[in-house]
Amino acid sequence: MGDEKTIKLIFFGDMVGKPGRHVVRDFLLKNSEKYDFVIANVENASHGFGLTEKNYKELISYGVNCMTSGNHIWDKRDIFAFIDNADKLIRPINYPAGTKGLGSRVFECGDYKIAVMNVLGKVFINVVDFQWELLTEEIKRLKEITPIVIIDFHAEATAEKICFAKYCSELGVSALFGTHTHVQTADESIINGMGYLTDAGFCGASDGVIGMEYKTSLARFLTGIPERYEVADGRSVQLNAVEVEIEPLTGHTVAIKRVFCSRDNDKEEDNED
Repeated sequence: MGDEKTIKLIFFGDMVGKPGRHVVRDFLLKNSEKYDFVIANVENASHGFGLTEKNYKELISYGVNCMTSGNHIWDKRDIFAFIDNADKLIRPINYPAGTKGLGSRVFECGDYKIAVMNVLGKVFINVVDFQWELLTEEIKRLKEITPIVIIDFHAEATAEKICFAKYCSELGVSALFGTHTHVQTADESIINGMGYLTDAGFCGASDGVIGMEYKTSLARFLTGIPERYEVADGRSVQLNAVEVEIEPLTGHTVAIKRVFCSRDNDKEEDNED
């Protein structure tokens, strides 16, 4: 656990398929006692695209307290059947009103509460509108419940992430982590008491292309013809995450650290789900 005066939280970058789920599982088996709260981006957790209910329950059993997502959250059909009852999962808040699921949740963490919000960027994604007024009002609402507010900003452009982070720091957000590019950046910082990293990276097979099989990725670039992506075989895997320590009474981040580890597996992973 973190220092008694702080809450120690870990956030795992985009989890890609079974290799990603298992490398997070193995990390938490050895390190879970270090953390008071665990968040993971899971929009690629089920064979690289979306999340199944089976994998949702699997990740809860590993000790994940909150799951965030992004533009691929709807890629598995059964998400529509279970997302409204998935009390550890959030989807981007800036989908239209009436969209299934919630864009933010407040979680119990010992004597404290932690609010987590998921936001989808606009630049180069163009799935949803970037509703600044909605996001501002939601941050203010969550701050009335708890001083600890965490945001997963799932976006492509680094400039959009940095600009939104500075804006959120002025509203008293505790930490903002970028996701989506699957490449961990080296710009961890504390901005006005808010922990920040442009992209947390990804958890999964490192012998492919951002978690996916190399030959298929290459063929798409060479020919321009769409082919179905497959998760890389997982014989070599990596884990990207970020740790923060937060003062629970002020909601300020007082320490931030990137996490990166890798290993070779003895046998090839079966990536059926």
